[in-house]
Amino acid sequence: MDITILGCNDFYSYRNQIEARGLPLVPESLAALPQFTSITFNAGESKLETCKPEVAKTGLGSSAAMTTAVVAALLSYLGVVDLPHYSYKDQKSEKSSDLDFVHMVAQTAHCIAQGKVGSGFDVSSAVYGSHRYVRFSPKIISLAQILGEPGSGGSSTPSMVGAVKKWQKSDTEKSKETWEKLSEANSALEAHFNLLSKLAAENWDAYKSVIDSCSMYKSEKVHAESKALEAHFNLLSKLAAENWDAYKSVIDSCSMYKSEKWKAQFSEESHIELVEALLGAREAMLKIWCHMRQMGEAAGIPIEPESQTRLLDVTMDTEGVLLAGVPGAGGFDAIFAITLSDSRTNLTKTWSSHNVLALLVREDPRGVSLESNDPRAK
Repeated sequence: MDITILGCNDFYSYRNQIEARGLPLVPESLAALPQFTSITFNAGESKLETCKPEVAKTGLGSSAAMTTAVVAALLSYLGVVDLPHYSYKDQKSEKSSDLDFVHMVAQTAHCIAQGKVGSGFDVSSAVYGSHRYVRFSPKIISLAQILGEPGSGGSSTPSMVGAVKKWQKSDTEKSKETWEKLSEANSALEAHFNLLSKLAAENWDAYKSVIDSCSMYKSEKVHAESKALEAHFNLLSKLAAENWDAYKSVIDSCSMYKSEKWKAQFSEESHIELVEALLGAREAMLKIWCHMRQMGEAAGIPIEPESQTRLLDVTMDTEGVLLAGVPGAGGFDAIFAITLSDSRTNLTKTWSSHNVLALLVREDPRGVSLESNDPRAK
């Protein structure tokens, strides 16, 4: 059996290739590269025993996605599972048991490759698509693992996690307090998103109006409170469900402004409720930032380096940006941003002016699936 593994351009940074072509650091330049461009820069110079290939990693889950793809492809080829096709959105529920099996095997394989039992959210997202995730117990997977060599493009996830674990053992009381506060902030963010979804469903016009208006403004700076991020997203979800038109109207309006000007765009109570839910989500994210930085400082590792903090500040101060942060283990990897309506263009221009390339990878609700044709032919 011959297995060919190709890396999707969307996950990786090709800054060197783009700059070599004299192209600007914008997504359009990245999209112009040939599909499945090599993700190693020095493979031709590498000596197998002494030189590790330089991989254009970004810390956005490419390892988990590739592991999941290989596992799913093998299980499908061997007839163990029947996977949904990429174009059939309604097949996921019919094949949930097959996806569950892919998930179990992929999680185990990824843990062995990384030499640790991580949260598993990256593999889970690769299998199922976007969803709320609660990590599995490390006891499920044997601790007898093979340590894999970490990627060189971003931070080493195993070493970052190891430093945090060491800090947790050395300062049990402080680490527990920080961890609990971080957990509360994450739950709060989820609640805000759920609320936004609810508001959109309840009054889509009002929702869209607020989002469009907010997308043109920056947000006001707020002090993080103890409200759960989960509660804010729950409220947004509720408002979206109750009035989708109003929800979409708010989102479209907010997308044009910085967040400190979002409230000024509306007078109706339903619109104000949406804006407050959006601002609540931002507030919860700032709290998460605070606790992540505290954890990194206490553990002596750059979970959020100063250079990333500056970039995140610029990002959060851009019109139409709801929130931004550092994914995964943190370190010198990519950052992510959630934008309102069509304001993503503003952000990519802002990043480009700061010598930062916006990648092509996006949120996807579909998860692992079969391609109808060879993707190399696209």
